Amino acid sequence: MNGISLKGTTERDKKNMNRRTFLEVTGLVAAGAISEFQPAIAATPDKNAGTRKPTRVLDSEEYTRLRIQTVKPSMTFKAQSPAQARDWQKRTRKKLIEQLMGQFPEKIDLAPETVERREFDRYTREKILFQSRDNLTVKAYFLLPKSFRAPGRCMICLPGHGRGVDDIVGIEENGAMRSAYSGYQKDFALQCTDRGIAALAIEQLAFGERRDERARKAGAEKSSCDQATTVAFMLGETMIGWRVWDVIRAIDYLETRKEIDPRRIGAMGISGGGTATFWSACVEPRIKVAYVSGYFCRFDHCILAVPHCVDNYIPGIYRLGDMPEFSGLIAPRPLFAESGTKDNIFLIDGVKAAVARAREIYKVFKADDRIDAEFFEGEHQFHGIGGFQFVEKRL
Repeated sequence: MNGISLKGTTERDKKNMNRRTFLEVTGLVAAGAISEFQPAIAATPDKNAGTRKPTRVLDSEEYTRLRIQTVKPSMTFKAQSPAQARDWQKRTRKKLIEQLMGQFPEKIDLAPETVERREFDRYTREKILFQSRDNLTVKAYFLLPKSFRAPGRCMICLPGHGRGVDDIVGIEENGAMRSAYSGYQKDFALQCTDRGIAALAIEQLAFGERRDERARKAGAEKSSCDQATTVAFMLGETMIGWRVWDVIRAIDYLETRKEIDPRRIGAMGISGGGTATFWSACVEPRIKVAYVSGYFCRFDHCILAVPHCVDNYIPGIYRLGDMPEFSGLIAPRPLFAESGTKDNIFLIDGVKAAVARAREIYKVFKADDRIDAEFFEGEHQFHGIGGFQFVEKRL
């Protein structure tokens, strides 16, 4: 133990030692050596003799920064041809699913139910409930434009932190409808209907009506991410994985709707919704277009550099690869990323670097025309200019 020998010490001697003396002898407490053990200590060679001197670091942030630099991800995209790229996808997607959830659960009956239906000037809104898995129900709004031509396209819309799904379909805290798009999410699910695109807006787990009682009592914008995510970690799973599975089941639900063409389903979201959009597209090939707002970024310019909600984290993911490497799991399907130049939690230099790397990966798939990005003057917010143009063209 720590270079100290107890040779010659009987079990009876050990039992007679008081606790502190024994810890001192075994090196578990820093203390002066006891005389009768000096020969043993002196006879033990210093295994560190002749090695370089350690760098003293007390600051936790400095340590994590240095620690990150020592990691060599195992699944970095190195393919040079489409065939090699497809082989990488197969291996990496399996690893990613294991990292997200251990494994995905078996599918059960969706048991869908429409609990409310409202008519508006430009669209119809249904409030839907369906089962994601045993003991877990998803709330969603299905928005169908009055001008919709069936079977047609649909975007799964995923909100970020805030009041939940109501914040992307124009519902105020008091239940009234907003007269204009507002907030950092800009009611982007409603914006889909403006363009003749159906939307299935999901209440993400730990947001809105899918929060725990403590969060509901704390206020409309308080999530229950911390408690639920740490429980997921203790189970060897993640909140991101749980939300991804909800998206997978949402696609199953949309495939039951006669209005929707199952070949024309995409996903989009801002912030925490961008997170779920990106990782869902990585593991679910039925997502034909991914529109990621305020998320796509090198890890060392976002969640490894700036404090975030714990729901952003996937234990061990950096040992597999950096975020832009995983864009190779979406390729050659269309991917669009947008970010504000003043976003202080997904830093623009990291976003630009991630997009540049993703473009390199898409070239290997001969799909460099299927990835695009927009960097706009603004903070952490939904933009919806180039992104919607991309979706309208690609979906």
